Amino acid sequence: MQKQRPRCPRPPGEPRWVAMFRSPDGETWTVGAQSPYREPVLYAVGDMTRTLRARGDEVTVALWGPENGAWRLFDTPSVPTRAPAPESSAPPAAPEPERLAERMRDRRHQVLLAGLDRAGLYDLGPEDGEAVRVLADRLDEPTVRQVAHWLATAGGRP
Repeated sequence: MQKQRPRCPRPPGEPRWVAMFRSPDGETWTVGAQSPYREPVLYAVGDMTRTLRARGDEVTVALWGPENGAWRLFDTPSVPTRAPAPESSAPPAAPEPERLAERMRDRRHQVLLAGLDRAGLYDLGPEDGEAVRVLADRLDEPTVRQVAHWLATAGGRP
């Protein structure tokens, strides 16, 4: 037996891509993302769905979009969830030495600054420097490299 999705009202305005999320009380629908393009809305749906599921909430999403100049309710793509990591019987790893952690943070900071340079952003203010420091502290090495690549590509230098 198939579970039926609760009826979602059509979004107001001209047809565009809109993701509607049902509130936990089950009574109201809220616009979660909207764009003239489908991909950013689907990305937002995936991100918001993972966040809500991580909180333990049940997620109900409706995806509205344009079709022949009119609104159409599309099937919501399934959002994969990460399987829980298998429990390891190995003892937890020893904490990273402080010096190595500092070197890696400095390296991530340099990579981000190089990406900004390639994007043509040379004159950074104090708020920009703080933002780069926060990113360097919170992102892992592969993510920092990907962000730097995006910046370089945006600057026209792959």
